[in-house]
Amino acid sequence: MTIVPYVKRVEKPWGYEIHFTPDNLPYMGKILHISAGKRLSLQVHDQKLESWFLLSGKVTMILENSKGELVENNMEKGYGYTTQVGQKHRLVGVEDADILEVSTPEIGNTFRLEDDYSRPTETEEMRKQPNRGWK
Repeated sequence: MTIVPYVKRVEKPWGYEIHFTPDNLPYMGKILHISAGKRLSLQVHDQKLESWFLLSGKVTMILENSKGELVENNMEKGYGYTTQVGQKHRLVGVEDADILEVSTPEIGNTFRLEDDYSRPTETEEMRKQPNRGWK
């Protein structure tokens, strides 16, 4: 047991993440700060589940529907949104925004289908390497 507080800031090209759970737990909790006009990659996970809750700002959420189409919706405050394994998704900052994210840990691959920052697919091996630059 520990009563020591924990926080880790991870810089991203679209803003930053504040991790409030240690990496060795079977779940992850973080706050995504998305800067206005910035986009996360259009991505799909082969193992990871994510749920989001908009805390502040405005965000467009792009999610794949059951027909395989990408649908844009504005996130609404007071509601949770969940992506499933294999579901394509992307978040876009309309205004500076903060989103609470809970998920399984950083497991499996994050396949980046489109990325404004030319980042490759992220694998578990890549995550183990120190100083890997933008995530």
